[in-house]
Amino acid sequence: MSKVRVGGFSISLDGFGAGPEQSLEHPLGKRGPELHQWMFGTRFFHTMIGKEGGSDGVDQAYAQRAMTGFGAFILGRNMFGPVRGPWVDDSWKGWWGANPPYHAPTFVLTHHPRDPIEMEGGTTFIFVTDGIEAALDQARTAAGDLDVKIGGGVETVRQYLRAGLIDELHYALSPVVLGQGEAMFAGIDLPALGFRVTEHQASEHATHVVLAR
Repeated sequence: MSKVRVGGFSISLDGFGAGPEQSLEHPLGKRGPELHQWMFGTRFFHTMIGKEGGSDGVDQAYAQRAMTGFGAFILGRNMFGPVRGPWVDDSWKGWWGANPPYHAPTFVLTHHPRDPIEMEGGTTFIFVTDGIEAALDQARTAAGDLDVKIGGGVETVRQYLRAGLIDELHYALSPVVLGQGEAMFAGIDLPALGFRVTEHQASEHATHVVLAR
């Protein structure tokens, strides 16, 4: 049976999943890239950006797993881009250029309608205006027997957690203290939601923790 999963979500030691003040210049928020150092050096990430080389090992295994087995993705609007309010034009098509890394139907939560965008590599961005459950219903249909990934950002993951709609979480706990940003766990009681730690493994750059219900 297909699952709804969060995979490869980086958080700081003090529980922030993104830095403050996200903008065009700082897509992950200020200091946000520090959370993702565990992934940047992997063979998986090098391949994704068209480079050779990269490391194997623990981080590579979790990075590969974080993007494998999914037939659809769900993103919050902030994860798609810095544009706020109504779509003034169709020029913004995501942070990733012509060939985004999803290669599957990708549903973007928004309050403002927009026509789907077909990108290279099999990614189609579909904009959903009637809430997280409607987006998940569409994503499950698109994914078939494959899993659905809740790709972020922080508030999107939190919404799906509060609604009890996530089956598995993989957090990469980075050895970084941000002090401020988007807090992942504020007001979230994971044990009360039925989650327990099912695996954990450390590398030089992160501690990978998987929780499941």
